[in-house]
Amino acid sequence: MKDDQSGGVDSPTQLDWEKLKAAAVEVSKHAYVPYSHFPVGAAALADDGRVLVGCNVENAAYGVVLCAECGVVSSLHATGGGRLTHFVCVNKDEEIIMPCGRCRQLLYEQGGPDLLLWTVSGVRTMSEVLPDAFGPEDLRHVSEGAPIE
Repeated sequence: MKDDQSGGVDSPTQLDWEKLKAAAVEVSKHAYVPYSHFPVGAAALADDGRVLVGCNVENAAYGVVLCAECGVVSSLHATGGGRLTHFVCVNKDEEIIMPCGRCRQLLYEQGGPDLLLWTVSGVRTMSEVLPDAFGPEDLRHVSEGAPIE
């Protein structure tokens, strides 16, 4: 499928990016943001076709805030696991926003380098959004008992 937002890049599945964005907009209305007043909604597609959503949840102890991306990843595992294939994140004005660095790492772990993200610059792969990412493969030598050098 050719996708207008992807600049002509073939998408691995039939996907309506606007429908995925609408899911992110809808869930953003449930964000708990009494401090920043900056609701964020996120939506993703799993490799089995499930649509997963999450919104940010703030806390008076700022360091324990849950980003919308955390909600998506939790939903992925709570509903059966799998891999993320497509992702979008929006603010209260329904504008596309970028995941922060921490969340890019979280998304990389759950979708890998080929995860497609609708970004402020169009649809990009995770490898473009987080180049030279650190991931599970970098820990392989530890799990196989190889000495750390």
